[in-house]
This record gives sequence, C-alpha cells and structure tokens, in this order.
Amino acid sequence: MNLFLVSVLLAAPMPAAERVIIDTDCGYFGDDGSTLVMLLRNEAVRVEAITIVSGNVWADDALRNAKEITRLAGHGEIPVYLGAELPLRHTLEMAEQEKRRWGPMEFRGAFGVPRPVAKEPLRRVAAVSEIIRRVERNPGQITIAGLGPLTNVALALRQRPDIAGKIRRMVFMGGQLRVKGNSTREAEFNFWFDPEAASAVLRSAIREKVMFGLDICNRAMLGKKGFDEIVKVETPVTKRFREDFGVRYPEFLKNPKAEVSLWDALVAAWMIQPRLFGRPEELYLDVETDFGPMYGKVKLAGRDAEPGAAPVSMMNNLNCAAVYALFRDLLREKR
Repeated sequence: MNLFLVSVLLAAPMPAAERVIIDTDCGYFGDDGSTLVMLLRNEAVRVEAITIVSGNVWADDALRNAKEITRLAGHGEIPVYLGAELPLRHTLEMAEQEKRRWGPMEFRGAFGVPRPVAKEPLRRVAAVSEIIRRVERNPGQITIAGLGPLTNVALALRQRPDIAGKIRRMVFMGGQLRVKGNSTREAEFNFWFDPEAASAVLRSAIREKVMFGLDICNRAMLGKKGFDEIVKVETPVTKRFREDFGVRYPEFLKNPKAEVSLWDALVAAWMIQPRLFGRPEELYLDVETDFGPMYGKVKLAGRDAEPGAAPVSMMNNLNCAAVYALFRDLLREKR
C-alpha cells in the first residue's frame, strides 16, 4: 500500500508555476533587486515580463538596473518594458512645497535627483500596453507583483477598466495603516510618490489584492550579521548586493549597527512560501489624495465607498527567521 501511495505521489503533476509580471522602480540593487532575484530563482513563480516605473529612481535608471540584475541572476532573456516616468499627479514642485510647509522628508526617491531627458518618449507606453496585452490574453492567470509606485497598473486600469476582473491577483509592497511613514511622517514612499495610482488600485475590482505595508515590513529587518552571511558567498549577485547594502545604503561596511527592512522581498517570500506568513486582515482601504500633510496616507474606507471594489488583504505577521533564510539562500545561490 505504501509503495502504491509513493508511486501515485511521484506520478502526480507538479502545481503550475504562478505567472507573474514584476512592476518595479529598481534601484542599483536594494530590496527591488533582491526581489527580482528571488522571484527569478524559484519554481513557484514564472516571471514573464518586467515593467518599469519611476519611484526610487527615474524610470530610465530603473530600466538599466533591472536589465543588469536579471542578467546577473542568469535570466537575461526576461523582457523588460519601460513605463511611466511621472506619477499621475504628483510633481517635484509639489514635493518641494510639502517639504517647505510640512517639514523634512525621510526619502524622496527620484524627486531628490535631477530628472533625465527622455531619449525615446514613445517607449513609455510599452509597460502599460504590455500589462493590458498579457492580462487580456490570459484572463485569470496573470499576477502582478508591484514593487514601486502603482502608476503603470493604474494607467492600465484607466485605459481598460475591464482588466481588473481578469488579473489573477495584485501583490504589492506599499502603504501603512498603524505606523508612521518612511517618506513623510504620514505616508510610505511608494504610496506617497503616486497617491492617486495607489488609490485607484486599492479601490479597484481586482479580486485579490495582497498588501505588504510598513506595518509588516518594519518587523522584517536585515542587520550586519545577515549581510555578512550573504556576502561571504561570492557570486555576481552577491557582489552587487555587497556594493549596494555595504557601501550605499544602509552602509553596513561603515556602520555595523545599521539595519534595513527587507521591504519588497516580502512580496517574493509570500509568493514562494505563503505558509511563512500569518492570516491577513481583510480591509477596505483607500489613500488620501487631497494635497496636504496627509497626502499619500492609507485610510480605512467604507465597504460602499467604491461600488465593485474588492477588499485588501493586509499582511501583518510573519516568521522572520524563515523569511530571512529564504532571502539569504536565494541570493547566495550559484548559477
């Protein structure tokens, strides 16, 4: 009987890998780069495309970084599409006004550096068009992993509202509900950079929206010991990881007491091993879009605030040690 059961199990087909579009504002490496590597190096997920948005850096820089990191991870064949350079409404001038009127900001991302001159402006529709094309051709099969501001997704929903019901699920890092922000005091960076886009996604009819906000990200910290464990295995990926986390931010090589959140990497960890996370809260959420000191802040919304809106699954709990081990092992993997 036991031999029969074993033969049945061996003959059973493996579950199909989740088909994913990664939407990212990838910096030199950081949490976006770590997440790209994690999602590219596992059997639970099949990355079909990467779309680029401005946020941490301007879209042209993010495009270059994402291409370099996918190549280092051994997956240079993954297509990368340039997307929105600017938020739906938010501007550098508005950010400057926020700083003057409501106090210093912890992080401004691309708004803190000069904006490059676009060489090929028409390319910028590619990411939005590609999201629409892939979702429409594969209804109910495509997951979008949002690692930056949600501008590309919001533009896709604006152009084709009907695709909301065709997206399998939206898994994203952004926002916060019960902790302070990390851009302004009231807002997490991704949502602050484009509050209108975040609001459009949270209020959309996408049937499953899984949110990793600062409420859970603040509990998943990487320290010098974890950094050392990763960089002691030398690969092209860990060399870039070392240069960014060690020399740039949070400067582990200069400040051994530094800590940094895993942020976007929690999206990858959940998609690969959801059992490492607790049950989410099911909430109806929105984002403050009135320009003021609360701009970009997540807020509770009434169930009837937006007809047809689906609730958001806000993640709050995780097995930190197991998530870190997954993060470490996938980054150190030699390919």
